[in-house]
Amino acid sequence: MTETPVRGRRGRPPKVPREHGDTREVLLHCGVEILTAQGLTATGIDTVLKRVGVPKGSFYHYFDSKESFGLEVLQRYAEYFARRLDRRLLDEDQLPLQRLAGIVEDAKAGMIKYDFERGCLVGNLGQEVGALPDSFRAELQAVLADWKQRLAACLRLAVEAGQLRLDTDCDKLAEFFWIGWEGAVLRAKLDRSVHPLDVFIDGFLERA
Repeated sequence: MTETPVRGRRGRPPKVPREHGDTREVLLHCGVEILTAQGLTATGIDTVLKRVGVPKGSFYHYFDSKESFGLEVLQRYAEYFARRLDRRLLDEDQLPLQRLAGIVEDAKAGMIKYDFERGCLVGNLGQEVGALPDSFRAELQAVLADWKQRLAACLRLAVEAGQLRLDTDCDKLAEFFWIGWEGAVLRAKLDRSVHPLDVFIDGFLERA
């Protein structure tokens, strides 16, 4: 899942006066844009500042460090993606299992829109977690646990609707989905194709 990027003109960014809250929001929005493309370890603070035309002093007014900035970007992304999940998983006009197709279609559209340069921020940070401060591990696990819980609730509805067997372990199946999903997104970026996402969801639904 992706967000609309902050686009700037080439060359020196214009000095645009902003309210304090706006500046913080712009920094976080830009952080989501960049980190979904290249992760945190490869991202320098100067890259973010140059993109949005904010001086370094202003950055440290809002964030104590690159670590605190990265954690807040992660939180912002998690909140955004949770809203996207709810829009699909709580859609009562669709049968529960069919709601998963909406998640996949959203992801496919986002990856095509950004020419396969951007992926899942949680997946990106998970791949580099060994090089990140310890604080990221717990936050990433918490985000994945939240996604698992949201999906498991939808899968329980699928059991009630007769789409899944009565003895289905919905928590385990939801965890299986997200483990496979991150791999599918990574492979889609590698292949520059949505085909891995289609293969994944087809295989998941066949297994379910």
